[in-house]
Amino acid sequence: MSQSSGFYNSSTLKSNKSLNSSLRVPVLVATRRITLRLIHHSCHPSWLKVHLKLFMLISFPSLYLFTSANRWPLVFYFVCVVVFSSFLVFSCNLALPRLSSFRVLFARTLCVIGYSKANSVCKGNRPVVWSIGSKPKTEKAKLDSGSFVRVYSNGDVYEGEFHKGKCSGSGVYYYHMSGRYEGDWVDEKYDGYGIETWAKGSRYRGQYRKGLRHGVGVYRSYAGDVYAGEWCSGQCHGCGSHTCADGSSYVGEFKWGVKHGLGHYHFRNGDRYAGEYFADNMHGFGVYTFGNGHRYEGAWHEGRRQGLGMYTFRNGDSQSGHWQNGALNVPSTDGKLSRSPSMVDHSKVLAAVQEARRVAEKAAGVSPIDERVDRAISAANKAATSARVAAVKAVQNRLHQNKNNDFSVPTPLV
Repeated sequence: MSQSSGFYNSSTLKSNKSLNSSLRVPVLVATRRITLRLIHHSCHPSWLKVHLKLFMLISFPSLYLFTSANRWPLVFYFVCVVVFSSFLVFSCNLALPRLSSFRVLFARTLCVIGYSKANSVCKGNRPVVWSIGSKPKTEKAKLDSGSFVRVYSNGDVYEGEFHKGKCSGSGVYYYHMSGRYEGDWVDEKYDGYGIETWAKGSRYRGQYRKGLRHGVGVYRSYAGDVYAGEWCSGQCHGCGSHTCADGSSYVGEFKWGVKHGLGHYHFRNGDRYAGEYFADNMHGFGVYTFGNGHRYEGAWHEGRRQGLGMYTFRNGDSQSGHWQNGALNVPSTDGKLSRSPSMVDHSKVLAAVQEARRVAEKAAGVSPIDERVDRAISAANKAATSARVAAVKAVQNRLHQNKNNDFSVPTPLV
């Protein structure tokens, strides 16, 4: 009987131990899962807005009991956790009413380990912006379209109209210490009609395209030279007239900034030339009339008499033949001596003279395009007036917005 009772007691003890162990294992597993889940959710930035006081205080005794070597009944575990946690909560509420500072410290710790949303907390408190209604538009959006003032980093200033953040419409552009432009704009470039004035006194009035003089316009330099005519990609190109400050003038064709084609030139000493030009030089056939009455008719090469031609003096005498570098080197003769190898057939010279007269007559017929130039000047003046009005409006808008403290001065652009 004693053996059976001993056996019963030992079996009972073993069953109780197994029961306790079987009950403790799921509880521990569940507690660990809850703890891990709480730790996982506590790392979320939204939990930073909630007091972490209760979570941290409950975690301390739980961790202590889990790591303890003693094995206590389950009820004792539960009672200890509740009592210990309640005591710590009550004590901290009395002694540490501002435990939220621990939350900020914990949030900054999360920033260090790489949580992007909590990163904004680490940078410190930002100023609070109060607004009613929708989110205020940024400065870039305000500069999208309308009349504004833009200041560039190099000192240039634009006052006028914008479209989609770019200078478009009418406006005035002031170059720092060098001049200004008043007129039409398209996509950040001069386009249309306008007036460009430089600090030294030079001025252009006329048409533009993609930021360059293109079309019809008048350019007057500070030295007194004037060109009125057609332009292409910023250079004199087409028909036009060029009047120099010394009194000489040219009316005819231009190509990429130089005299090229047919034209007639009046020199300041009274000489006149009508004929062909090539690369800004008399080249081809033409007639040159001197101020003293002498005249040359024939071929030219790079500004000099060269080829077949005739020089006629004012008293009626003449020299004809082949010319080289401005001087007669092979004279012509009549039919009797035409077979001489050292002579030039006079008929060929007369043919060259006729060709020179024909070209000179055609060159003299090239007239300046005064009517088109006048229309371009009138349109440029109107465009400049509109640009000034737009500039005044832009400045007024800037002053009004600065007065209301609603708009800051635009940031200089590179």
